[in-house]
Amino acid sequence: MAASTRAELLRVRAWPAFWVMLGVWMLLNFTFAYLFNYLAYATESENFATEGMPRQQLLDDLMPAAVPQILTSGMPMFGGAIMLILGALVTGSGYGWGTWKTVAMQGPGRLAAFGGTLVTLAVTVIATVLATLALDLGVAALIGVIEADSIPWPAAAETVRSVGGGLLIFGMWTAAGALIGVLTRSPALAVGLGLVWSLVVENLLRGVAELLAGIGYVTDVLPGTAAGSVAGALGADASSGGAPGVLEVLDGGPAAAVTGAYLVVFAVLAAVVHRRRDLV
Repeated sequence: MAASTRAELLRVRAWPAFWVMLGVWMLLNFTFAYLFNYLAYATESENFATEGMPRQQLLDDLMPAAVPQILTSGMPMFGGAIMLILGALVTGSGYGWGTWKTVAMQGPGRLAAFGGTLVTLAVTVIATVLATLALDLGVAALIGVIEADSIPWPAAAETVRSVGGGLLIFGMWTAAGALIGVLTRSPALAVGLGLVWSLVVENLLRGVAELLAGIGYVTDVLPGTAAGSVAGALGADASSGGAPGVLEVLDGGPAAAVTGAYLVVFAVLAAVVHRRRDLV
């Protein structure tokens, strides 16, 4: 598995699509979390997210002290969709390229090779969350130097909780993408199905649940609901004008437990299905 992990890390590092997806997430996070709001503050104008917000509150949300709340605000929907795509591309491409077939004939075995892929995805999730934290802290500190007399820094405990929540959210969506990639054996189909589910189907089901009470028992434990509730419990804005995908359906503990359970189930199912299915 160690050799498979090293090989997989080498493959993704040399893959332009991998860096493009991570770059898109960083750009989205910077743009929607800081750029638009800072422009609204500097020009004393309003956008869709700051309408009716006092100017001082807008500045407070741009300070480093607010990073634990801002860090996970874009992860349930936009960041989650990108990590789902990444997971689907990493596992699904192995079938189209013949990588899994070659490994099964010459390598250490299917489970060891796939375990290396899962470890690589885990490393990617950890690195992405930490890079997002570093970006947010750097941008917020720069804004603080420009606009504030003193820079308020976040509490260490809050930052650790936020990073943990980000790891759960991104890890769950990445594992979901890996599972879909294995099930479809096609990166393009996996990406399409994953995006339809995360961006369309869950939102439609939650809309139906407002009309049919019984559906709510199902929608309350869907992957997107759990991930959005983790972000909401960590302080991300769950109001109608807040970050898309952030919810307050579940409390913090149950939301984290459901999200973690989905992460484990998706990863185990992906490994089991990959072990048992035909690679041709």
